[in-house]
Amino acid sequence: MNTEALYRQRLSRYVAALRNEKPDCVPIRPFVAEFTARYAGYTCQEVVHDYTKAFDAALKCAKDFDWDAIVPNMVYVWTGLTQAMNLRYYGIPGIGIPADKGFNYIEPPEDQAFMRADEYDHLIADPTGFLYEKWFPRVCADAVKLGEPCTYRNNLAYVKGGMAMLQYFYAFGPQIQRMRTECGTASAIAGIFKAPFDIIADKLRGYVGLTLDMHTQPDKVLKACEALMPHLVHVGLTTADPAQQVPIGFWMHRGCVPFINPKQFESHYWPTLKPCIEEFWKHGHQTLFYAEGKWRYHFDTFRELPDRSIVFHCDQDDIFEVHRKLHDKFAISGGIPNVLLSFGQPQEVRAFVKRVLTEVGRDGGYILDAGAIMQDDTRVENLRALTEAGREYGAYDSPGYTVTPPAQTLSAQPTAEDLRRPGLARPAQTLKPPGTCLPWAEKVKELPEITGDKGLVKRVWEQTDALGNVFIWQCLLSF
Repeated sequence: MNTEALYRQRLSRYVAALRNEKPDCVPIRPFVAEFTARYAGYTCQEVVHDYTKAFDAALKCAKDFDWDAIVPNMVYVWTGLTQAMNLRYYGIPGIGIPADKGFNYIEPPEDQAFMRADEYDHLIADPTGFLYEKWFPRVCADAVKLGEPCTYRNNLAYVKGGMAMLQYFYAFGPQIQRMRTECGTASAIAGIFKAPFDIIADKLRGYVGLTLDMHTQPDKVLKACEALMPHLVHVGLTTADPAQQVPIGFWMHRGCVPFINPKQFESHYWPTLKPCIEEFWKHGHQTLFYAEGKWRYHFDTFRELPDRSIVFHCDQDDIFEVHRKLHDKFAISGGIPNVLLSFGQPQEVRAFVKRVLTEVGRDGGYILDAGAIMQDDTRVENLRALTEAGREYGAYDSPGYTVTPPAQTLSAQPTAEDLRRPGLARPAQTLKPPGTCLPWAEKVKELPEITGDKGLVKRVWEQTDALGNVFIWQCLLSF
């Protein structure tokens, strides 16, 4: 079979499983990060600091292991970019930490949090303005605070950061094409999303700061989450798969018990997450719930979402319980313990994978993967055992299954009932609406009279203004 035919087969197989249907066999979609470096003969420093090597390593793994879908670069943070901006919160392999260790996120102490406890009003009124005026000058060691004299290195941080981000993002198109033409492998996800509550815990107040705020000013926290919602949804929708085939990646960090208690989940986390997921589904996009940690306390709540609107990825929960609780509504992925893949024996891996495929994968709607992203402690022989067992025990007796062209492959179809759900309420007029930095309504007041095509001027202004929005929100979500 040529690579194009193989690609069509694998994409169709993968998307059918995402839709909770039964293809010809269980698709294999490992989220492999630093493992790719070890397998390809690179150090962690090489793949995190030189994304071209990370791309090559991902391709080598996809080709050698014969996987159905992968992320084009699961070692997603390019530290060349973060160093160009001189971001404070990364430990970079070979720069401050050993070259053979993965990059680290360094959360500051509460008294040095990147957002102060008394700054919620600014964030609520103008999330984009807050990121540029307060947040970025704190996370970027070279940026100056608003009102202070500009510096050469301040200018370089913004210019180099923006140019590096465009260079990196534009490199993903050719990488995805290489995956298709060189090894017939599909790209596993598209787009990025994080819950508003997680964003405050991860990048703004920090976990300790947010924990204190939930006791001292919970109303402000809720309003801030609500203010972030339309902006985060905008990022998700503008980076999603235009063909509506693969899901938006949603990395679930600090919204589960025991990070927060059930009452806080009900009052803050879920009310500002559920409408976002419904809005994605209204636009025909599934969301991959990459449920890091344990989420069993919230399974019944997740069932409130429309059928097939999410794919639940199992990390530390019991994969068999996940199947019992969620599989009638949503596809499932993951569930193979990382500890087993790192410290177990190949025969143990095979036995566990066989059980998962027999019990969880028997009805379709299952994608084989580890529980969490695989770093360089995953043993090659164990990942090979997972792959081989997947092929051996994952076949279905599905005579009616046919491979469809990628353009026709089961694009997401919300029902009429799904479309009637509230989704994301239209935001009230804010200083800077989602996707903008300096709205046209403000800019046009500064211009001389426009005598030609006013629509042309407005369109081009909004297109270029949006690039500034992409930069700051991708800094927040991706880097």
